[in-house]
Amino acid sequence: MAYEFVSEKTLDEYESFVRTHPKGHFMQSRNWGKVKDNWKWEGIISRDGSGKIRGTMAVLIRKLPVLPLTLMYAGRAPVCDIHDEETLRELTEGAKKLAKKYRSYELKIDPDVLSSDEQFVKIMADIGYSSSDSGKDFDAVQPRYVFRLDIEGKTEEEVINFFTQKTRYNIRLAERKGVEIKLCGAEMCEEFAEIMLETGLRDGFVTRKAPYFAKILEKMGDNARLYMAFLEDKPIAGTLAIYYGDKVWYLYGASSNESRNVMPNYLLQWFMICWAIEKKCRIYDFRGVSGDISEDNPLYGLYRFKKGFNGDFIEFVAEMNYIFSKPIYHSVNYAQRIYRKLRRARFLKKVSSK
Repeated sequence: MAYEFVSEKTLDEYESFVRTHPKGHFMQSRNWGKVKDNWKWEGIISRDGSGKIRGTMAVLIRKLPVLPLTLMYAGRAPVCDIHDEETLRELTEGAKKLAKKYRSYELKIDPDVLSSDEQFVKIMADIGYSSSDSGKDFDAVQPRYVFRLDIEGKTEEEVINFFTQKTRYNIRLAERKGVEIKLCGAEMCEEFAEIMLETGLRDGFVTRKAPYFAKILEKMGDNARLYMAFLEDKPIAGTLAIYYGDKVWYLYGASSNESRNVMPNYLLQWFMICWAIEKKCRIYDFRGVSGDISEDNPLYGLYRFKKGFNGDFIEFVAEMNYIFSKPIYHSVNYAQRIYRKLRRARFLKKVSSK
């Protein structure tokens, strides 16, 4: 089977394909690999008979602590016609070649494919992938359940009129209360990280530190934006968004415990959506929500907030794994689950004691 790896000579061609393909995703870009610089980045290309690229898969490779092994992860891959079995097999063969080179025990992917696509699931199973069916909350690397807003060819007025009445009211309330949204740079990452920490403590999740957010702004360049909400010159909320191809993604969001009643998060979302409209995007992606939409779920508030923008509630296929060594895969996965639980417990204990 014919496949090749991205080189300096073919990088621009690779980026052009990923950026313009309907399945293109910022996590498949070379610049995202520069954000994740503690991983090794490799790109795989499949070409058709005329030599044109027909499919790609960018893989991040991370060495395990102590052990001479690596994990391979391809976020929102593959980028291709998802029912083209020949291309999917070629990309997988390329990954297998990398696995030998880097001594990887597993390739993990989380495709941008609807869970209802039985044809894709069958093709991947025939190739040798197994599905790792996670729960309905944020148990996977990437969220399995998201809201996506179709904004293709729409004006700002058409989009905002599509929101629920309550959401439109909250956007205008933030404006009336004097909330000001500013486009900021790395100089505000410390403040953003502090508000993120406050949000993480309130909602029970581990947060990133300021240098990580600054790195996203640096490496993604004009494709990343940090929006901060101010009330009387004090930062009260913030969001980080990424534009790539025909989509804008809401990547991170945070709000302080004070001043939440002036609804800054609604106005921040509207500014990011307006950016997507300005860029003539097809989709604005609100990213993750819980798949458990019962009102007694602690995460229901996040679902209700994003639902108010009237996007489509999307369920992707489950994470898929191509396992190169089953004994190592099961042992490492067990150890990682224990580590994540301990890390979260330590984080919550540390910040709650401050």
